[in-house]
Amino acid sequence: MNEPGSDVGRVASVAESIRAEIGKVVVGQLDAIEQITVALLCEGHALLEGVPGIAKTLIARTLALTVSADFKRVQFTPDLMPSDVIGTNVFNPATVGFDLRRGPVFTGIMLADEINRTPPKTQAALLEAMQERQVTIDGETYPLDAAFTVLATQNPIEYEGTYPLPEAQLDRFMFKIVVGYPAAENEMAVMRRWNEGFDSNRLSEAGVNKVLDPGKLIELRGICRAVTFDEPMLDYVVKIVRRTRENRNLVLGASPRASIYLMLGAKALAATRGRDYATPDDVKTLAKPVLRHRLILRPEAQIEGLTADRIVDMILGEVEVPRV
Repeated sequence: MNEPGSDVGRVASVAESIRAEIGKVVVGQLDAIEQITVALLCEGHALLEGVPGIAKTLIARTLALTVSADFKRVQFTPDLMPSDVIGTNVFNPATVGFDLRRGPVFTGIMLADEINRTPPKTQAALLEAMQERQVTIDGETYPLDAAFTVLATQNPIEYEGTYPLPEAQLDRFMFKIVVGYPAAENEMAVMRRWNEGFDSNRLSEAGVNKVLDPGKLIELRGICRAVTFDEPMLDYVVKIVRRTRENRNLVLGASPRASIYLMLGAKALAATRGRDYATPDDVKTLAKPVLRHRLILRPEAQIEGLTADRIVDMILGEVEVPRV
């Protein structure tokens, strides 16, 4: 473990501050908050899956406050057009020319609420933005904010009126984070807060402090990338990901992008925990969030009751763990 004044110590301190600030508003959901923080430190995006009313949107809004980032929310609907997301050029009679009307992607934290309720054409509008952090409008390319992060939500239960995200879209998300119901004691704590006057629509009154700015975020990202990840660890990640392509229960395994995200995520997780080296436990912690949305099960495997998470557990049990 490194000293608090070291580089990784600073990352750990900021991560703890983010958790503390979000904790002023959100009770519990510590795994989800940790994984979103790791995604932010890796320039990654996260898909949050869970039923309505369990603080997915609230986590995103509060995160934007803590990292001093602009926040835009887009409600994805069947009639949403690509131009509603990335923007469009609008004719200006005063100048007899076209002015760019920027879409909500021109922000720091973008919440794509119920992303699977919009057709694939509009979903695809995010592909370039999520991968290259830029958008192209009428042949002109525009860079996005350095902190640009997509946090998308979807409901796992309601399928009517939804459009499944294509594999190319899913692969752009670093993590798929399953946000579950809170534990009984956490739900009681939520009730007490609201009983005492808390209102999630008035976050300005919650006393959430800013702990990051864009310049510091870029610096911390560099520290995370410098975390040691030696050859046996690289081999460990590759073996895990390749096993998904060989598993008889899967139609589709994970891409090389999954290997990259698993490595980068493990590095950032190690840094948030005060270490300048990653361990197999860091990889295991993030294996499900990185892999679960990249795996397509065979119908017969689904009938047998298998899930992507169970298959990841099986693979982790099969691959030899390296000594670090």
